[in-house]
Amino acid sequence: MAIDLNLYLDLGILLALLAIGLVIYLVSARTYQSATTVADSYDDWTEDGILEFYWGEHIHLGYYGAPPQRRDFLTAKADFVDEMVRWGGLDKLPQGTTVLDVGCGIGGSSRILAKDYGFDVTGITISPQQVKRAQELTPSDVSAKFQVDDAMALSFPDKSFDVVWSIEAGPHMPDKEVFARELLRVIKPGGVLVVADWNQRDDRQVPLNFWEKPVMRQLLDQWAHPAFASIEGFAEQLAATGMVEGEVITDDWTQQTLPSWIDSIWQGVIRPQGFLRLGLPGFLKSVREVPTILLMRLAFGAGLCRFGMFKAKRSPNSPSPAAAQTAELAA
Repeated sequence: MAIDLNLYLDLGILLALLAIGLVIYLVSARTYQSATTVADSYDDWTEDGILEFYWGEHIHLGYYGAPPQRRDFLTAKADFVDEMVRWGGLDKLPQGTTVLDVGCGIGGSSRILAKDYGFDVTGITISPQQVKRAQELTPSDVSAKFQVDDAMALSFPDKSFDVVWSIEAGPHMPDKEVFARELLRVIKPGGVLVVADWNQRDDRQVPLNFWEKPVMRQLLDQWAHPAFASIEGFAEQLAATGMVEGEVITDDWTQQTLPSWIDSIWQGVIRPQGFLRLGLPGFLKSVREVPTILLMRLAFGAGLCRFGMFKAKRSPNSPSPAAAQTAELAA
């Protein structure tokens, strides 16, 4: 009987700890409020170095092939950049091609584009700490520079770049139509847009069900996301700008990137020194992200979320948004 009581006591303590952990997880959500909350979140993740320790220079998912094969976590992330270059047709572009990397993080993709492909890259992020770290990691002989900028209101003139490139920045954008317009606005006529993003299933076709709604709410609230677009919806928004020549090309890389989620948790198991060097706060901060990562794996594995790829060419004859607006007002 004493053994049973001890067992019940242990289970009670465990359940109590789990309940406390769940409360802390929910109360400490990083709900999107403005661009400032996004910047603050990335500043925080960058300053302590935990995210860089585990995710390396590429704060995005990895590419594992189709069907997926076992691959080193950090290698898969670098491979993703090369696969995206090939998918977008950028490997056929000459050295000196100007590229804007929107949502560049700490510059991992920008450095590959500059060093391995000879492109002249400008990386922008809303986070001052990410810009600082990107500059620290970039050798002087690599043609990649970084600055703080807002993807919803880019500081560059119309038709400034040959290529605009963006990985997993879209979920932080509160107005996807504005985001689509800004991405295309700064591309030169005949230039290329290549985007990789986390997307939601198109709920116009299949509405979210009873369990998908709370899961999606957590995916938004925990990582400062105002909304996820669907692949179909964002492709329509790009086309609706009137700046795309032909069709917007899309693809679904969910299977190719799916192993990243569990791999990212496994990194903490096999390399605990990343959070242990920061003591209890580092441990708690790392463990705190596990539920969201697991929810991401559930969402992408069950079809609630999809990993979307987008490619579009800027029409040579399309007017700038400002010129189009002026013509519209005159009419």
